[in-house]
Amino acid sequence: MTAKLIDGKAIAAIVRQSVKQRIDERLANKQRPPGLAVILVGQDPASEIYVRNKRKACDEAGVLSRSFDLPIDTSELELLTLIQELNRDDSIDGILVQFPLPDHIDADKVTEYIRPGKDVDGFHPYNLGRLVERRPSLRACTPKGVITLLEHTGETFYGREVVVVGASNNVGRPMTLELLLAGCTVTTCHRFTRNLDQHVARADILVVAVGKPGIVSTQISTHPGNVSHETGLFPGFVEFKLEFCNNRTLNLHHQVVPIVTILTTNVHTAHESQPLVDNGGFYMISGKPWITLFTYSNIRPIFQMPAY
Repeated sequence: MTAKLIDGKAIAAIVRQSVKQRIDERLANKQRPPGLAVILVGQDPASEIYVRNKRKACDEAGVLSRSFDLPIDTSELELLTLIQELNRDDSIDGILVQFPLPDHIDADKVTEYIRPGKDVDGFHPYNLGRLVERRPSLRACTPKGVITLLEHTGETFYGREVVVVGASNNVGRPMTLELLLAGCTVTTCHRFTRNLDQHVARADILVVAVGKPGIVSTQISTHPGNVSHETGLFPGFVEFKLEFCNNRTLNLHHQVVPIVTILTTNVHTAHESQPLVDNGGFYMISGKPWITLFTYSNIRPIFQMPAY
């Protein structure tokens, strides 16, 4: 059986170059570059590495990034107020808040406070809902990174039997939605799933997205006929281990794909969409945050309602 290596770094370079080319074309037409605001609360070492890699990738792609490094004792209201200002800033196309946040800050509230059109992490319920409806807009970076890697294999995935191990909001669930969008038949396993080995054994494609290796035994994940992705998060990267059996040929892929590259595509997408559509925004009214729903940016608000 022959092995075929997917060079994840080379794929990432191709994607970044494509984004940079499109940005350069906009600059040549006297248009401003895309703008990204990166917010880091505290000094978590892993988060600092993530943020550094994201800023570097944006610089390489021509995205103008602004850093907001806040002390760990920043209050939730102070963080939401900053996000509110960035929501209103026309020079900022994307807002990225690095997780995890300190315990005294509600991460879900922060996620929903970001205007959906600037949610380049792809975590806002609006953007996940778009993926559910098969009309994706801004997509979660790690699952989209997996799809990007798969697309470069040149294989078709229509009708493939896929098992996703892990059902987190940031990886497992959107990964399931991305694979459904790709035409796969998907089973999602989680901590209450019985007989995990039986599910894994029948999979054409296996995606393990639980944040640590070794959940699925080597004997099963390397069984001929299976495609397996064991995903583990490292500073700025996602690692995949893939086996693919096409007829009698086993293709073994083990490579690292920078998920920050997908971030640059999201920022560019947000930049191109921003002048046309405002999907929603939060505003402080009498000291309380409110969400305002819009159709297009030149149309008055449809209605307003309390955010929480």
